[in-house]
Amino acid sequence: MQTNSPSPASERRINRVEVRGIVKRFPGVVANDHINFEVNSGEVHALLGENGAGKTTLMRILYGLYQPDEGEILINNQPVTIQSPADSIRLGLGMIHQHFMLVPTLSVAANVSLGLPSSRGLLLDLNHVSERLRKLSESYGLQVDPNALVWQLAVGEQQRVEILKALYRGADLLILDEPTAVLTPQEVNELFITLRRMARVEGHSLIFISHKLHEVLAISDRVTVLRNGRIVKTLKTSQTTREELARLMVGREVLLRVDRPPLKPGKPRLRLADLWVTGDKGLPALRGVSLEIRAGEILGIAGVSGNGQRELAETIAGLRTPLQGQILFDDEDVTGWHPSALIAKGLAYISEERFRDGVVKDLTVEENLMIEEHGNSPFSQGIFMNFARITQHTEDLIRDFEIKTPSRRTPLRNLSGGNIQKLILARELSRKPGVLIASQPTRGVDIGSTEYIHQRLVTQRAEGTATMLISEDLDEVRNLSDRIAVMYEGRIIGIVDRDKATVEELGLMMAGVAPEQISA
Repeated sequence: MQTNSPSPASERRINRVEVRGIVKRFPGVVANDHINFEVNSGEVHALLGENGAGKTTLMRILYGLYQPDEGEILINNQPVTIQSPADSIRLGLGMIHQHFMLVPTLSVAANVSLGLPSSRGLLLDLNHVSERLRKLSESYGLQVDPNALVWQLAVGEQQRVEILKALYRGADLLILDEPTAVLTPQEVNELFITLRRMARVEGHSLIFISHKLHEVLAISDRVTVLRNGRIVKTLKTSQTTREELARLMVGREVLLRVDRPPLKPGKPRLRLADLWVTGDKGLPALRGVSLEIRAGEILGIAGVSGNGQRELAETIAGLRTPLQGQILFDDEDVTGWHPSALIAKGLAYISEERFRDGVVKDLTVEENLMIEEHGNSPFSQGIFMNFARITQHTEDLIRDFEIKTPSRRTPLRNLSGGNIQKLILARELSRKPGVLIASQPTRGVDIGSTEYIHQRLVTQRAEGTATMLISEDLDEVRNLSDRIAVMYEGRIIGIVDRDKATVEELGLMMAGVAPEQISA
């Protein structure tokens, strides 16, 4: 482990990073098609694009994880060869991944020094590492205790560790991949203060990858939009709008807000009473959760990942058995029912783990659409399948839900993430459910498919479905929900009306502050 850190980036300051004519091919697709892109010193340059647009491939080339088929990379106008992340780090480039690359059981100092040589041979000198980390923390406003164990840190603090780790290694240009995905609004604000300081004061170059258009507009100086592996346009952020960026990404006008008719709630369709559930680690994941959702209502569940949202959805869907409490569906106690019985009762479930719980990749589009209904009338009679009805049904769903697939017999694995999510939505909503549990319905989905999914959820609301929307995207929750419940450490810390909920209040609740404490 390292005690003497690499040469500071200031000793070999990067004033400009440029890629010229970058081409990267994979079987059957050109991921990057003659890309020209540059980042200047002290600049926050945002990179936007739908899934499959080529932005991740481009960044992996820049970080040394992929090798380009054509083109070159220049630093300070000098061509460089980057064959591995080690080369990238040596040249002053660092990458902050969306999913943190930290060892939870080690201290901050130990994580930062992992993989670096030690001046004491086989012996560790974490005191020296800790001292340098404290200086970096003070310099960049990234307050973290070097001796703290990573698992004890909040998510925002863990992200600071990732940034400090890159700075410790001498990074002058940082690539940030969806850096706000797991942060509360307050943590996002703190991160942006840090990023602005790094760029404006310290002169670092930052590449900011995000699908949240308002964040791109708030933090970046310029923004480059990719579509189908090519650069569509590079603009000054001050001279563009959310609407223009969305249109450039998708190639057409995009509705960034969903029109929601006035709420006309019916009777309660789903009620939870004092629900306690154990998580995978044997600890309480739900602690006395009680709530209700009425017909024609969308109840949003907000919260930082890991506060019981997944366990809540799986328990309602029959995938987990509660220790105590009740689940009532149209006033009938369905606690502990098998998933198939819940489906027959009228429950639809969109899982956040779509490849684990939602689809079978090795089956066809048609088989995945029929996986819950193939044994029911009118699609079968006894042991005999009605293939004509099955064909008509699946082709109707493919058309109505705009699933882009060569045919109904195409293996599911060949579809994009957005089209797989549309397939799940089509299958679940085609049964006209009374209750819909939609967990992270647009995670990993591009802006065009997100627009479509949002419209379908609002349509379902108008048809009287009681919908629980679980999402880590606070904008999505606020856009679609009638009421918002915030989860913290397995509890519902508060429920607020959508129109009365501010981002600041929701962010405080996501951090564990009760509503009555906020108002006080």
